[in-house]
Amino acid sequence: MKEAVVQLVQEAQVFVRAFFANHEQEKRAYHNLAHTQAVVAAAEEISSHYQLEDADYEVVMVAAWFHDVGYHIDPDQHEQAGADAAAAFLEAHAVAPGLTDQVKGCILATKIPQQPKGLLEAIVCDADLFHLGRDRFKEINGLMCQEKAKVLGKELSRQQWRLGTIAFLESHHYHTDYCRMLLTDKKAANLAALKKKAAEVASRQSGAEETKDAVLPESEQGPALPATAASLADTGHEKQEKKKNKDKEKLKEKKEKNERPDKGIETMFRVTAGNNQKLSNMADNKAHILISVNSIILSAVISLLLRKLDAHEELIIPTFILITISLITIIFSILSTRPTIPRGTFTEKDIEEKKTNLLFFGNFYKMNLEQYTKGMWQVMDDRDFLYGSLIKDVYAQGVVLGKKYRLLRTAYNVFMYGLILSVIAYMIGVMVS
Repeated sequence: MKEAVVQLVQEAQVFVRAFFANHEQEKRAYHNLAHTQAVVAAAEEISSHYQLEDADYEVVMVAAWFHDVGYHIDPDQHEQAGADAAAAFLEAHAVAPGLTDQVKGCILATKIPQQPKGLLEAIVCDADLFHLGRDRFKEINGLMCQEKAKVLGKELSRQQWRLGTIAFLESHHYHTDYCRMLLTDKKAANLAALKKKAAEVASRQSGAEETKDAVLPESEQGPALPATAASLADTGHEKQEKKKNKDKEKLKEKKEKNERPDKGIETMFRVTAGNNQKLSNMADNKAHILISVNSIILSAVISLLLRKLDAHEELIIPTFILITISLITIIFSILSTRPTIPRGTFTEKDIEEKKTNLLFFGNFYKMNLEQYTKGMWQVMDDRDFLYGSLIKDVYAQGVVLGKKYRLLRTAYNVFMYGLILSVIAYMIGVMVS
């Protein structure tokens, strides 16, 4: 990474730390330096996964550091205030205008509801709400509740807060494949825990108002996470609209999930296949070495020793031991590299039952292009079929590698012990003569 990039990010860190030191407010239990550092760490993790270019990494990290300083400048328009603060910082460091615009775009994209444009804005948005799918969600949710109560100067109804948090979690979705893969399950578990608690409280209340909590007017209620206060006082029509939007969002996410495999899973299969191929190449090279060496030995013995055995009978047994050992070694080496070709055909039933692996040439090389194309479209349209084929492909590679290395190990053992035996036999023959 370029030194200039690292230096700018470090200077942004120093600036924001100093800013919070001078503007830290006791009532900001959530939007403080600790939260900013957590967002920066999440942005770093997501950026590392996508292996961003230096310029893009710079944009994401600077935006992560400045994304919440606006809470101490203009709480009502904190995204815009944070973007302006970042722009002033970048202008003071004479960076390119394009970079400044990108940083501002990333910060403004965190405004709820989040609507990021492009990967960089999506990374910052997901980093800002990374904790929704983490174990510390309950703790951080409590800090947000404390902050809202201190800002309003009044206590909040815990149940109303809980319902607001549930509404926000139901409407939220992560924008990057990485966060969807990593955090969605835990976020769903956090949501389920909140719903369970809300149901328990509601059953105890039996429709009555809470007696242990001070209740604010609905217009002053705040959700556990950065959403609008109106989410706590939806009318029946608004709730229906939200439910429809939520269902559409779920269908969209499901469609995206089926159409586009997760990047992390793709990486896993790519790395595994690459490693298996390297191991296969290593085995072939080792077999080639054994075949070459033993071929030279056989050529030398046949051309030089066999014609002289009549005069040196004591060398007959050692010579035939050496020839036998070399021949067996060559046979096992050839067996380890000899390919096995399957029948090369598949049926429609195989496709329907997802039993065949169309990623391996041995299963389709005798089929015509039309049949193969039709089968491949079915694989690509079915996420389970696609991943199942990849799993079968990796497994088949492993089976072949296991057989290859087992035969190769046998060849090396035969060669090693046979060579020792041959040398000992020659020594005995010479001593006897």
